[in-house]
Amino acid sequence: MSRFLRASILFLLLASCGGGNYSAPRNLDNACALLAERPQYFRAMKDAERRWGIPIHVQMATFHQESKFIGNARTPHRYALGVIPMGRQSSAYGYSQALDGTWEEYEQEVGRWGARRDRIDDAADFMGWYMDASTQRLGISKWDAQAQYLAYHEGRTGYANQSYLGKPWLMDVSGRVAERAEMYRAQLAGCGRL
Repeated sequence: MSRFLRASILFLLLASCGGGNYSAPRNLDNACALLAERPQYFRAMKDAERRWGIPIHVQMATFHQESKFIGNARTPHRYALGVIPMGRQSSAYGYSQALDGTWEEYEQEVGRWGARRDRIDDAADFMGWYMDASTQRLGISKWDAQAQYLAYHEGRTGYANQSYLGKPWLMDVSGRVAERAEMYRAQLAGCGRL
């Protein structure tokens, strides 16, 4: 066997063992098509709904806003003087854009030490855990996508202090999350996924 052929076979073998599929689903505006394309998303969010009581459409709208369902999503880099890299804007990573500290809190409280932010089942469980705690501590309805998103984005203390009121852009974003959650809910009802 020639060296070239052996090298080609080794390259193809290694390439086939690459990382996960972190790309966004094709149709982010159709919940039924999205879940048909990625059935593991439905299983993960259904499990989180059973465990934490957060409806699938609320999870989906939040995932859409946070990462567009891209598993390895990160915040943009910051630059000094427009050219000198200064690191990322935050430690947010993965489907849920969970911060390092919040993810560590989740791992400790829930005992999921091997959980990863770039796995949809772990990210959905994290989101369910976080939103369930927001319901317990702040009295936010599990069905209220806008308030859940505000608490998710600002943190529970920020939400309690109403920090979002000084951020009109965030109020607009949370309104769009609520609209998308309602759109997803109607679509899921139409295809029998609720």
